Amino acid sequence: MDRRHLIAGGVAAAGASALGKAALAQSDNDTMPSSGTQPNYKADTFSQDELVNRVSDFFGVTAENAGAAISRVFRDNGRPTGYIAGEEGAGAIVFGLRYGKGLLYMKHRDAQQVFWQGPSVGWDWGGNASRVFTLCYNLQYPDMVYRRFPGVEGSAYLIGGLGVNYQRADDITLAPIRAGVGLRLGANIGYLSYSRKRNIIPL
Repeated sequence: MDRRHLIAGGVAAAGASALGKAALAQSDNDTMPSSGTQPNYKADTFSQDELVNRVSDFFGVTAENAGAAISRVFRDNGRPTGYIAGEEGAGAIVFGLRYGKGLLYMKHRDAQQVFWQGPSVGWDWGGNASRVFTLCYNLQYPDMVYRRFPGVEGSAYLIGGLGVNYQRADDITLAPIRAGVGLRLGANIGYLSYSRKRNIIPL
């Protein structure tokens, strides 16, 4: 009788130990993501007030003019995850070329240098140099900007002396805001290729 009680007690203890280990393993599984699954990273965004001040300082225009351009872009696209502040030069006689460089800013990340270049074609002639402030949408990591962005047909407009148009690739949208571009903004179609280094051939 004593032997049976001893055996039963040993079986119960072993079962309790196994259940305890299983519960601990289940608890660990509940607090750790399963292998192969990573949460989608979402970069922090910039508010409209933040960018109105930066655009105003960058272009040397009034906050009212900067706010007019920014509010239109925010109305179309919402809050951006980054922006590129730089300068560019462009020239065209029907067929045109554009070259630029600047710094990409994202929250909680170091500024990163960006170059861009690209061709255009259209009813277009002359040359110009301008400062460019580009709002970046759905750009979750800086390296995602290094690709080719076609212009969106019919997206160009002029507000408060600042010209704005849109470029899109996959789900990323860029909204370059330029000062002093005039009618050249809507007179051509083309694309811009963004790169880590300057490329002389813009293709």
